[in-house]
Amino acid sequence: MAQRWTTGNRVELLENGEQFFPRVFEAIRTAEREVIVETFILFEDKVGLALHEAMCAAAQRGVKVDLMIDGFGSPELSDAFVESLGAAGVRVRVFDPGRQFLGQRLNLFRRMHRKITVIDGRIAFVGGINFSADHVMDFGPKAKQDYAVELEGPIVSEIHRFVLHAIAVGNKGAGWFRRRLAAAPPTANAAAGEAEAQFVTRDNRRHTNDIERHYLAAIRSARQRIVIANAYFFPGYRLIKELRRAARRGVEVNLILQGEPDMPIVKVGASMLYHHLLHAGVCIHEYCQRPLHGKVALVDDRWSTVGSSNLDPLSLSLNLEANVIVRDAAFTARLSERLELLMRHHCKKIDVAELSEWSAWRLVRSFFVFHLLRWYPSWVGWLPRHAPRLQPLAGQGPHGGATRTDNA
Repeated sequence: MAQRWTTGNRVELLENGEQFFPRVFEAIRTAEREVIVETFILFEDKVGLALHEAMCAAAQRGVKVDLMIDGFGSPELSDAFVESLGAAGVRVRVFDPGRQFLGQRLNLFRRMHRKITVIDGRIAFVGGINFSADHVMDFGPKAKQDYAVELEGPIVSEIHRFVLHAIAVGNKGAGWFRRRLAAAPPTANAAAGEAEAQFVTRDNRRHTNDIERHYLAAIRSARQRIVIANAYFFPGYRLIKELRRAARRGVEVNLILQGEPDMPIVKVGASMLYHHLLHAGVCIHEYCQRPLHGKVALVDDRWSTVGSSNLDPLSLSLNLEANVIVRDAAFTARLSERLELLMRHHCKKIDVAELSEWSAWRLVRSFFVFHLLRWYPSWVGWLPRHAPRLQPLAGQGPHGGATRTDNA
């Protein structure tokens, strides 16, 4: 699918589940023709049940409802949950489902990590927020800090066409895609705001590094400041190099990383890079209030991005991802305001003097980390690369398992 800049868009920042879920559910409740939801994680908790209710109600009043979930991220939905969606008319498809072995999910690589919702081809939501209760504050200390955007305007036509094409590639084929477009073509949405926006994706075919390339171009163009808030930070050699170069030429570079990680290895991996970054003048802030799950960035006063892509090997080289890039001073100012609040009140700034002195082990470890970052985009290509499969779930089989039809 083409990736291009569009003008005349309304882009609104949504922070955490408290802002995101009510807007999505209300849009689904008022849908007239079509609802398409893609998500990495859907849990059968209070948020998942609320989505279930909204989708079933929409389908029962004649709206076409498609739900796509990932087989690794959403592996444990009950038969009753899935069967009731099917009975209401919701088409549920699983991206590359895999069997568990001794209770473990082994289908880790090449996941569908996008989080996209499109309503009637006129409004879209894109970001990092999954449909799970750990994105709302009352979940407790492990509730995640995250971001998404609500979009209206011509950019939504691009996103709408993309999600229809994703269904076709994964399951139905080109004939289905043409028929669906003929029956309900993406509308040429009128201008709804003033923002320029581009919908950028990462896949394992034609767009293998598009999101990373946009980051690199923005960092190279920076003249005043860069702020990156990213949950899983272990990027490639080129991105580390450009951040260091930016800081050395006088750009204020701030990274907001996990201080209370949901997985300990996340902080261990990122901390291996601290010496390289701090000695070049990059400022590192560890967000310590709760786990950070956001994937957002801004450069100077007009460029920003919100999406599903982390800056780690999985997102940059393996997973299917989607980000929205925005060129708009008002939106960038709003995102800057929210990130500044985190840095001022909820982060610990890492001081290079607090890091332990260089030791023989640290030198050896840093050498291997440096070369891992330099070469992993090449060797990661050897990992399994399969054609995406969307496997529909349609009711229950005779032995209680889900009946799978129309395999691709």
